[in-house]
Parts: sequence; C-alpha cells; structure tokens
Amino acid sequence: MEKLLPRFLDYVTTDTQSDPYSKTTPSTEKQWNLAKKLVMELHQIGLQEVSIDENAYIMATLPSNVDKKVPTIGFISHMDTSPDFSGKNVKPRIIENYDGKDIVLNKVKNIVLSPDYFEDLLQYEGQTLITTDGTTLLGADDKAGVAEIVTAMEYLVQHPEIKHGKIRIAFTPDEEIGRGAHKFDVKKFGADWAYTMDGSQIGELEYENFNAAKANLTFTGKSVHPGYAKNKMVNAIGIANEFLSLLPPREVPEHTTGMEGFFHVHKIKGEIEKAEIELIVRDHDAVHFEARKELLKEVVDKLNQKHGDYASLVIEEQYRNMREKVEPVFHIVEIAEEAMKSLGIEPIIKPIRGGTDGSQLSFMSLPCPNIFAGGHNFHGKYEYIPLESMQKAVEVIVKICELTARQIK
Repeated sequence: MEKLLPRFLDYVTTDTQSDPYSKTTPSTEKQWNLAKKLVMELHQIGLQEVSIDENAYIMATLPSNVDKKVPTIGFISHMDTSPDFSGKNVKPRIIENYDGKDIVLNKVKNIVLSPDYFEDLLQYEGQTLITTDGTTLLGADDKAGVAEIVTAMEYLVQHPEIKHGKIRIAFTPDEEIGRGAHKFDVKKFGADWAYTMDGSQIGELEYENFNAAKANLTFTGKSVHPGYAKNKMVNAIGIANEFLSLLPPREVPEHTTGMEGFFHVHKIKGEIEKAEIELIVRDHDAVHFEARKELLKEVVDKLNQKHGDYASLVIEEQYRNMREKVEPVFHIVEIAEEAMKSLGIEPIIKPIRGGTDGSQLSFMSLPCPNIFAGGHNFHGKYEYIPLESMQKAVEVIVKICELTARQIK
C-alpha cells in the first residue's frame, strides 16, 4: 500500500483530458503519455502479455496460480479525464487526519470544500483526503481505479500464497466522451466477466445504469434588419428558446435522483441565422427512455408546423442499461458483494446515474458490473478522494480474485 499514494499522484499530474470533438482514438495525443508510462510499469511489476494497440488500449495478464480450471476475470479502468473541467497542471493537496471542517482549496479565489455543502465529507473525519487546489479537477475519475488495479496486481504478484485464476486487466482511453469501449477487443481480452473500478464512494456496487442518447438540434433562421423585420425575420435563437420551453422543466439533473430520468442541455450557441443545442437523454427504464426520445421528435415537429421547417434533430444512441446482461450471471455481483462484506465494507447497491465502459462492454458479451474507486465530486474543482477508500478498493480487487478461485470446486 505504500506505493498506492505516490502512484496515484503520479497519474493525476499527467494530463489526459479527452476531447469529444476529436475524431481520433485516443481523442487527445496527451493520453499516450500516461498509456506509455503504464505499459512500462506493468512490465516492471511482473505482469505478462502486456500490450498496447494503435488506439492506446492497454491489456495485461496475471497468470493463474492454481491447478484447476477457474474463470478468467478482468478489471478495467479508464485513463482519460473529463473535458468538463481542466485537467492540466493538477496540483493535488493531501489533508491528513481530516478534522471535519472546511478545507480552503484556494485562498486567493476563495474556493472552499465545505461539509456544509458536501455532507459526504463527514464520513471521512480522521482520514487522509486528496483534494484539488481549486483550479482543476483531480482526476480520481478514473485514475484512482487505474492506481488501485495496478497496486492490487503488484500485491498478488508479490504474494503467490493467495490463490487465484487468470486475471486480465485493461485501461482504456476516451471513456469520458462515451468511446471507452468502442474499440475494445473483447475477444483478445478473453475474460468470462470483468469489473470496472469506476464508482464513487466506498461500498458502491452497481450493475444497472442509464439508457443514454445524445441529441443535436439545429435551428435555422432568416436575418432581416430589425426595423423592417415584421413577418420576414425568423430568429433561430427564438425558436431554440421555444424548444427549451417545451421540455418538462423539472426533468433535469438538478431536480432528479434515484431512478428518475432527465433531459440535460449542456451546450447552446446561436445567432439569428443559426442556433444549435446539444443535450443528453437519460433514463433507467427502457420504455421511458424511448418516450423521451419521441418527445424530442414531437416538439421539433410542433415547432416546424408552427414556424416552417426551421428545426432539425439528430439523435444518437450512446449506451444501454447493462442490467439485462448482468442479471443472467448475477453470481458475478454476488462475488463482489461477498468480497466487500468480508472486508467490513457495507455494499451500496444502487443504479448508476451515468454510465461506464462496462455498460457498453456488457452488450459486447463481457458482463461488467461497476465497483467503487472511492472518489467524490467528479468532473470539477471540488473533487476529492480518501486514501483509505482507495486502499479498501485494492483489497476488494484482491479478495474478488481469491473468492473466484475458491468458489470453483
């Protein structure tokens, strides 16, 4: 465990922010910097079949040390960080023996991480927290998962008395922009099932997620001098605004929780002649998900009937709820649950209000539940992670490997 913290700090200070507008894989050249570093490290800790392909997907093997047939299992994390907030020049801070009070991340900019707003902080009083300096995200999503997997594999190499089957690990690019599994070679990976180490607080164990789509709307207009515009001007901005007014006002991320779905507008730009809106659609229920997509089409049709054919809509599927692929092999969730309980961790089994590489991989014949990596407040300057949660995640990985081998007669 003494290597876990410096390993994590090394990873987060390597900028790997992905770019949703890039057409390459990985979407940013800088993701190669961490990828190449990881390949070297995997060789150094003693893993075998270490490979990296032309798209920066990394795979490696810890061979079985038992003389019976044991399922091959895998552990997966992603290297990139979110494009939502800067991941450049990350300067992590270490808060030892956290006292339960406000943490001033940046005195000059008056940025404070406070338990008055982020109540989860109070769970970690007395522990060691790694935070940002208030100017970048931290990158625990998902470099914590990467560090935990590497540390767990190193531990198993150094402790051959712990019996396990063949273990495969993989690190992917571009998960944050929804492409982490797009070029993942499931056949080459060769696991019967896997776990993504990409959850949040300690204890999280997830096997269902949102159904997800993104929608791009374009509104065209006609620009005319405003003094002579009556019955002539068509203001694309006005039509875009009308579109937004016709969506359910409470079905947005800031007003939903649990199994409730939403529409989330995350980008809008416009001029009189052209306006554009980008939004995402999320719902755990497949029927409700389809209804949400139909609502977008109905609103666009309504606007076109009213104004003329000035609005267009393109919907692109992103991923589906992995539950239907995991439930038939539910023992893989039960093994993870048993591992946590045996380590004194109370499992928190709940739907993911998001997605992981595992949600796509589950539909590519690799069932893949999600396990906590330990971080909180991802994608922003208030991101933090308790070191003790990371240590527990390492222990969970090791225990899952052990239990999988032990349960096979």
